[in-house]
Amino acid sequence: MSATTGSETVPQGTDRPAGEARKRRWWRLPMGVQALLAMVVGAAIGVFAPDVGENMKILGDVFIRLVEMIVLPLVFPLIVLGITQMESVKNLGRLAWRTILYFEVITTVILLVAVGLAKAFDIGTGMPTAGGDVGQLPGDGKPAEVDFAQLLLHAVPDNVFKAFAEGNLLAVLLFAVFFGVGLAAVGHKAAPVRSVLDTVSEVMFKVVGFVIRLAPLGILGFLAYDVAHYGLSGLKGLVGFVGVVYFGLAVILLVVFPITAAIFRVRYVALLRAVGGLAGIAFVTRSSEAVLAPLLARLEKHGIRRSTASFVVPLGYSFNTDGSTLYQAVALVFLANAYGMDLSAGTLLTMVLVLVVLSKGMAGVASASIVVLMAAGKTLGLPVEGIALLMGVDFLADMARTAVNVFGNSLAAAVLDKSAGGSDKGAVSAEDGAGSDEIVDGSGEGAGPTEAAGRSEERLPERA
Repeated sequence: MSATTGSETVPQGTDRPAGEARKRRWWRLPMGVQALLAMVVGAAIGVFAPDVGENMKILGDVFIRLVEMIVLPLVFPLIVLGITQMESVKNLGRLAWRTILYFEVITTVILLVAVGLAKAFDIGTGMPTAGGDVGQLPGDGKPAEVDFAQLLLHAVPDNVFKAFAEGNLLAVLLFAVFFGVGLAAVGHKAAPVRSVLDTVSEVMFKVVGFVIRLAPLGILGFLAYDVAHYGLSGLKGLVGFVGVVYFGLAVILLVVFPITAAIFRVRYVALLRAVGGLAGIAFVTRSSEAVLAPLLARLEKHGIRRSTASFVVPLGYSFNTDGSTLYQAVALVFLANAYGMDLSAGTLLTMVLVLVVLSKGMAGVASASIVVLMAAGKTLGLPVEGIALLMGVDFLADMARTAVNVFGNSLAAAVLDKSAGGSDKGAVSAEDGAGSDEIVDGSGEGAGPTEAAGRSEERLPERA
């Protein structure tokens, strides 16, 4: 039964007219549109009211803190449950080996492409090297000492609660792997623990939905601050550097990644559509962690097994930073040219080898791209003042390299899942690719993994 009010049809027993429900939907724009509006407003504030823009960074900082608050509580149960779903520890070891090998090969290829492009464009030659403020750099410009023993220990937690408190993703990942293997070994007795972890993951997906709704505010704050604080004047002398970085990232997206996807028969265009909205959020917030939780959901909706995505993507956040790797290589060639260093084939090969090691060794370090650049510069004899020159445009390069990192880790998950016998045949519509808010349901509340990510309701099987 229904009643008619004007031209509207209202179900009987409903007090609110249908027109009112429609009006409520008008203001609820898609997340992509909200993010776009936030970028425009933020840039305008930074240009026309820089004093206000400087103080709006707090919005972005609060958003990032909310993201950091939910990352580990979500990633931990997903990794553990993913491990328990694997048939054996042997399968886990095979996945780990393939993952590390893939990361090493793809980043080495990207380094070679980056160095070749930077050398071909001869960027940095004749660039004035005075005026760099080392105070802007991490550690007041003191080059990082690379202690691989300490870096290894950093990934092995002596106190798991301390690792959670410090947000040490690598240490939590390692503990989750051991915990998952132990849980699988216990068998059916561990069913209650698996059930609790499954519930925790669903609750955290709800929380993710709440937090992601605040992304436009974070975007507004970050962009207003970046434009107000850095301005656009610093681009004049470094436009060539920024241009080559963006061109190199385009080569990765349009050449390197498609070839890789074709080799492993991964539907690359469909994957781009599936995660494109999240990469857009990462672009503006300059934070891969801001989209880690919804990225795992989006990949599973795309058809990538949870056990693969929840292992590969968090690990890739430390060891497969494709965009950052390209940036570091281009920056080193730029600085070498600016300071008149001889860039023979041997020197370029040395750069590649140094970055192959350091880009993995600095995993988990704050401001990792700049810290790696400082350490590599010291190894090659480049003054740290030169690196400070790049800080004025670093936020522009950071946005693009962060977005490419998201695409790179999504491709890594798809490739490794396909190579292990999985499939990326999840249904992906234009709506999936255009927006970034499928993790929020129609009521504005966070949707769990069942509603938002298209996950099965099926529980983990009890093991004998």
